[in-house]
Amino acid sequence: MIGPQSPIVELGVRAAGPMAVLVGVYLLFAGHNNPGGGFAAGLVFGAVITLRNMAGIQDPPNANLLIAVGVVVVTAVAAIPLFVGAPLLDQSVVSVDLPLIGTVKSGSALPFDIGVTAIVIGLVSALLQGMADPTPDDDPNDQVTESVEL
Repeated sequence: MIGPQSPIVELGVRAAGPMAVLVGVYLLFAGHNNPGGGFAAGLVFGAVITLRNMAGIQDPPNANLLIAVGVVVVTAVAAIPLFVGAPLLDQSVVSVDLPLIGTVKSGSALPFDIGVTAIVIGLVSALLQGMADPTPDDDPNDQVTESVEL
């Protein structure tokens, strides 16, 4: 963690974070029509989490929960078409006419990308948690000796 030593780094991360989140949201929503998608958005969000963790602003989120939710969402989106007689990973597109915005289209690729994003963020969080400094309770140099009676 470098944040407590450098207020400039903390300020820079706090300023750049929201802009990077906007880029990640754009990549997530533009991914099935343009370059981007769930993986690219997850990497951008993971970079934001990594920078915030290094600056001492935020601890990484629960990695196991994110990975589990992402796998469930991806599996559900992939398997639901099988129940209606369509092939695996078949995409359906929904179109809605909104009064001020106009026609908005979205497909089943968006929830799939959201699941992939959750998995990538969870993997980045797991990496950060695995590389964290050990706490005094987790010190590998501590040796526990147990007495065994024979």
